[in-house]
Parts: sequence; C-alpha cells; structure tokens
Amino acid sequence: MNNTDKLYERRKKSVPNALGIFNPSSIQSAKGAIIIDADGRELIDFAGGIGVNNVGHGVPEIIEAIQKQAEKFIHASFNVSVYEQYLDLTEKLCELLPHGEATKAMLTLSGAESVENAIKIARAVTGKSGVICYDGSFHGRTMMAMTLTSNVKYKEGAGPYAPEVYRLEYPYYKPSMKNRMTQDEFDDLMIMKLHKTFSSTVSISQTAAIILELVQGEGGFTVASKKYVQYLRKFCTENNIVLIFDEVQSGFGRTGKWAAYEHYEVTPDLSTWAKSMGGGMPIGAVIGKQEIMDAIKPGLIGGTYLGGPLSCVASLASINYMQKNDINAAGKKVGEIVHNKFKYLQSLYPETITDVRGLGAMLAIEFTNPKTGVPDGVATKAIVDRCLANGLIVITSGTYGNCIRILSPLFIEDDVLQRGLEILEQTIKEIIS
Repeated sequence: MNNTDKLYERRKKSVPNALGIFNPSSIQSAKGAIIIDADGRELIDFAGGIGVNNVGHGVPEIIEAIQKQAEKFIHASFNVSVYEQYLDLTEKLCELLPHGEATKAMLTLSGAESVENAIKIARAVTGKSGVICYDGSFHGRTMMAMTLTSNVKYKEGAGPYAPEVYRLEYPYYKPSMKNRMTQDEFDDLMIMKLHKTFSSTVSISQTAAIILELVQGEGGFTVASKKYVQYLRKFCTENNIVLIFDEVQSGFGRTGKWAAYEHYEVTPDLSTWAKSMGGGMPIGAVIGKQEIMDAIKPGLIGGTYLGGPLSCVASLASINYMQKNDINAAGKKVGEIVHNKFKYLQSLYPETITDVRGLGAMLAIEFTNPKTGVPDGVATKAIVDRCLANGLIVITSGTYGNCIRILSPLFIEDDVLQRGLEILEQTIKEIIS
C-alpha cells in the first residue's frame, strides 16, 4: 500500500463517507501548476483546488503577506476592532469591480456564505421574498445556497429547503438545437419562459431577486446567452428585482476578464465572489451598488470570522499579483490553447465528444455514449482515474458527471500546459477508442 492509499484508509476512519472524493489524489507540496503527492509523484494540476488557484501554488508574495500578518495579529473580528487589512481589500474590490456610480463590498468566508448574504440583502432591500434561480446551478451547500443549487445529489435528504425559491430553464444554446431553431429564436423562447414564470408561478410583486451563474460551474460550464442576460438586466431594473451574478468560479481572470459579466456589457446589482479571490485562503465577498448595500439595517450582515486578516492580506497580495502579471491575458491565452485542443479532440470523436463549451479558460468537454445517446458519466470517470495514473489531475462537472472541466492555474508554464493536454488526449483515446 502506497502513502496515498494509507491516507485514504485513515480518511475512512475519521471523516464521514458523505464528504465527496472528486479525484483520488493526494498532496504534500505544490509549486505553480505542479503538485507533489504523498508518494513523491509529480502531478499536473488541472483542477486548481476547484477553481481556487488561478495564480498557481506557492506564490512567494502571497506566502510572505500571510507570514508578516501572522506576526502582527491573527484575529480580532472586524465588528469589534476595525483594521486596515479589511479596508485595503474592500477598497481594491470596489475599484476593480465597480457596480454603478458607487460601490461597496462586504467580506465573507466562502462562496456559499456570499450567496446567503446576497439573498438576504436583496430580500431586505426590496421587502419581497421570492427568488429565481436556474436549472444546473450550483450556489453552495448551506441552507439557501443548497436550495438554489439544482443537482439533488448535493441536497438529497437535507430538506425541507428554504421557501419561495423558483427555478427556470438555463439559457444555454446547445449545438444540437441548431437543427431546430436559431440563436435568436432560442433567446426569444427563453425570454418568453421568463415572462411565463411571472404569470403562472410567482408574481413580480413577490420577487426579490434573480441569481444567475453566467458560466455554470458544477452545471458543466454552460454559458448564458448574451441577449437573454442583457434583457434580464432591463427586466430587473423595470420591476424592482435585484439582479445577482454568481462569479464564485468564473471570476478573477478565469474567463479572460475580472468578471464574466464584463463579456455581457451589463452590471449586476449584487455579485458574489470567493475561490481565486483568496489566493488559496478562505475568503469571499458580496459586492454591490452602494444604494443597495447601504439600504439594509445594521446588524443584518456580519460574522465573527468574516474578512479575517490573514485571508485579507492573502487576497490583496493575490489580486496585486494578478494585476502585475496580467491575469486576463493569461486567461485568454490558456483558453485559446485548451479550446483548440478540445475542438481537435471533438473532430476525432464527434459522436462521443458532443460539446466543447465555456468562456475564456473556463472550458469543458462533454461525453456522450454514441450507442445510446445518453450522457456518459462512466467513461468520464474512467478518464479522470486514468489521467491520475498518467500524472494529471482533472475533475468532472455536469448534472450527469459527463463533462471534464479545466481549472488549471492561469499562469501555468506553456510546456506544463501542453504536457497536461497531451496526457488528457492520450487518456481519452485509450478510454473511448
């Protein structure tokens, strides 16, 4: 039994079985896009800690910032003693991601907590309770976030769920639809379904918020239609509905821009953030228009550990590093290379690789069983496992687990990226040929 297997044996004895295993790898150290596992094996990291390590592992500036802050103080609670590390970060976020004429931000511990607070703020500001979300969405595992999350495997048996949540079809124009309707016809259909929801399911006068991932993470990297999103912005403004974009996985260069919403030429009322915002440390944020953020009563938002100083300095160091090295250019470059490889693989196996989708470097390939036409989660898992044996860490996504998504560090070296893609290509050929 090797060291990785021993760790998983230990895991079984003290960790609940329900805590999922997305990839059966291990780690003892890491640098850039390379992980060294418990057995000393070198692995290429295409998972990035589930989208957390956009800047890569072991960035000296982030490590130094954490070390220096730890020598000063580790915790005080911002609600008790104000500290500049929190303010340095919120000022940077408001400067980097403005929401209208004036912007404010609150810090959280995670993406789920950001979502919980965004919904709370929207309900408090509008005085309404209804929330609209979408099929395929993933917003977290806490009560409201879990309710908003679409896939039942993340919440089965944990009900009753939060009330007044309603779900719409996600506005992704699939390649298979081209034989039946144009993109414009599809967009018009989705807009019609939006209006139908407010005549047959929930009243506009009861609806506080609409929350949307512009690129769905766990849902399989589906991308929302631009026309629909632009219409949604207009609709929410006209009907006093708070528009929330969940940028937890899509932010900080992953799509080739700081925010996925920049591709759509619209600005949300509120947005939720986490993952690569922290450079590896646990932190998130709700960013929003000042008039909305200031309209809620004191005490409604907050928490003991929110915006902890170690996480704040790590986040600020990570963002500064992203700016210095142009994370968005890196996202575009990685995205172009990965997209070209995926389209090449699709040309080899068009009946098996049935979709290549995403935005920037937030890309996925979809696998379908060519004999049955159904999503092929079995082959996808086999590819993940074989990739690990071949020295590459990848993870799946999609409702049926039949997509492989790429969340590698964006500052990955060219030769490491190419080597990882070669491993993935060879593994796919081994499994599906």
